[in-house]
Amino acid sequence: MPNYSKLPHIGKLVRQTLKDQGRSVTWLAAQIPCDRSNIYKIFSKRTLPTDLLFALSEILGVDFFRAYSSLLKK
Repeated sequence: MPNYSKLPHIGKLVRQTLKDQGRSVTWLAAQIPCDRSNIYKIFSKRTLPTDLLFALSEILGVDFFRAYSSLLKK
């Protein structure tokens, strides 16, 4: 049985990436598009639907799936 407690908090990763890139919540909301309040909800989520994670990966130019795949045992 996998240890799910080791999985990353993907919302925190998205928030940190946005901050590192010097981009605003308003900018990200316009890219998705959605309301700013939805972006703050994304930040609070430990997991996200794959279609949203894919969109965020494309928009921010970061492979967020790697946060999961790097934990797979080879």
